[in-house]
Amino acid sequence: MTSSSAGSARPQQHRETPGERPPTSADSSGKALYGGKSSRRITVHDIAAGKERGEKWPMLTAYDAMTASVFDEAGIPVMLVGDSMGNCHLGYETTVPVTLDEMTMLSAAVVRGTKRALIVGDLPFGSYQEGPAQALRSAMRLVKDAGVGAVKLEGGERSHDQISLLVRSGIPVMAHIGLTPQSVNAMGYRVQGRGEEAAQQLLRDAKAVQDAGAFAVVLELVPGELAAEVTRSLHIPTVGIGAGPGTDAQVLVYTDMVGLTPGRVPRFTKQYANLRQTLGDAARAFADEVVGGTFPQEEHTFH
Repeated sequence: MTSSSAGSARPQQHRETPGERPPTSADSSGKALYGGKSSRRITVHDIAAGKERGEKWPMLTAYDAMTASVFDEAGIPVMLVGDSMGNCHLGYETTVPVTLDEMTMLSAAVVRGTKRALIVGDLPFGSYQEGPAQALRSAMRLVKDAGVGAVKLEGGERSHDQISLLVRSGIPVMAHIGLTPQSVNAMGYRVQGRGEEAAQQLLRDAKAVQDAGAFAVVLELVPGELAAEVTRSLHIPTVGIGAGPGTDAQVLVYTDMVGLTPGRVPRFTKQYANLRQTLGDAARAFADEVVGGTFPQEEHTFH
């Protein structure tokens, strides 16, 4: 994927017609982030305005153009091309093996499949830990070659310098603290921020990413009371996953949400459909008709 083809997927510049007001930070159907209709993409300024209004908003992961187009049509305002693709799209056991090339390719697909949503691309493990210069090179790939509107990286105080350089370079950053899956080998999968010392460190991490210029911060697997306290203490939006109802926004991995993920799923997820069963039923119905000689029929045949 080249930057030129990624760029062609972006909405065309809005052209004002006689008597028409130019677009503003508010959506054409109102100010709501969720479900609104507009001729332009949502920006980080819209996200900031949502915080000021006290609006709660949804975010979903997406890894391909077709799924992303469905979520875009549903009005989802922000989509994350997460390194969760490692577990639920690429067949890895964790997010750690995901490469920047894979992130760039799939982020570009999501951008091509959408018109309105703000697309956030994850910086995968090993693409920013060396320091700010490496983080900037990696983020440039996602912005220039994939066309994302923002990037996400993990870490609080330890990632302050990376976030700061990216923001100063014109790249919006969504931070991620609490459980950081790229550090699973060090911390495991457990609730973060329990106990006074851990809670104070989480608060320091949240304020560090805000001070560095992040436009939002994901709080993953954090006690609900602590997540609510962090939300009250910040002027940037918080995005919860396993962090209770007190955050400004909520994000789910879409394969968990629609029931594609096999086996046990995290307690904090909710299944809104069972597409695994639906797809399996469709595949079996197709196979039965092929084996039984009832597909294809005359209406499916050319002469």
